[in-house]
Amino acid sequence: MMRAAAAVVVAIVLAAIGADRIGLLSRWQSGQGGQVAAHHPSPSTGARLEPPPSVSPNATPSRPEIVVPGHSPLHVPVLMYHYIRVAREPRGTVGYNLSVTPDDFRAQMDWLAQNGYHAVTLRALSAYLAKQGNLPSRPVVLTFDDGYADFYSVAWPVLRQHQFAAVSYVVSGFLGTPGYITAEQVAELDHAGIEIGAHTVTHVDLTTVQAAEVGHQVADSKSALEQILNHPVLDFCYPSGRHNAAVVKAVQAAGFDTATTTQFGTAESTDNRYVWPRVRVEGGEPLARFGQNLGAPDPTVGTGP
Repeated sequence: MMRAAAAVVVAIVLAAIGADRIGLLSRWQSGQGGQVAAHHPSPSTGARLEPPPSVSPNATPSRPEIVVPGHSPLHVPVLMYHYIRVAREPRGTVGYNLSVTPDDFRAQMDWLAQNGYHAVTLRALSAYLAKQGNLPSRPVVLTFDDGYADFYSVAWPVLRQHQFAAVSYVVSGFLGTPGYITAEQVAELDHAGIEIGAHTVTHVDLTTVQAAEVGHQVADSKSALEQILNHPVLDFCYPSGRHNAAVVKAVQAAGFDTATTTQFGTAESTDNRYVWPRVRVEGGEPLARFGQNLGAPDPTVGTGP
């Protein structure tokens, strides 16, 4: 009888200890959840960001993903920027529309990073289409036209923070003039992994000048940049997107591998590589529209074991 009573007492004590431990564990988990929420606040403005997937403690890390090899046409958004500045011009003018504020630009780069995009160069895009390389999941190309000084002083530091590649289309005849980057900065950017592309010598409308001038603007901009960089410059951008069959032929003859326009779109293939479309990023553009303009990503496949 005494043994049975003792057993009952022991059972009651053990149950109390277990309940107390469960209460402590529950309170600890609640506190940890509050700390995690404090360090990872929800975005307060802009487009809806995709939440990171939940991962169990014993889960196997997911394999890195790449765009399915051989997929064509690709649908890689090639974003088109000009100024990264606070516009001095009034809303609705060309100067305002071409100017993305530093705060908006940083928010856009943050959004790309948080949503799993990987910034690549046109060289990587071209290599993929030639079946000579892979592309990471959700690739995007960031292009900056004209070689403005604010690319070096404002945009590049943000790109570095995210380890984003980019393409700077440089007007060779404007280097070192007020408001534009210098030849030394072009070399520095190239050394740091920024791809340098040609954007003519003096930013002329190539469809309005004689054939000899077209040849000068296209070929001499290429050679001027190559003298600075000591390696081939293979990517060209038509000023204001203006081109015709004769201009495209001159770009091909000069030895360029790709050329971009201002036509809206995200479809790239080897066949249209001299008229690749882009996605213009405008001043004052809401973050939600920025995300929508990227379109649906190409299919991917996992890599590794």
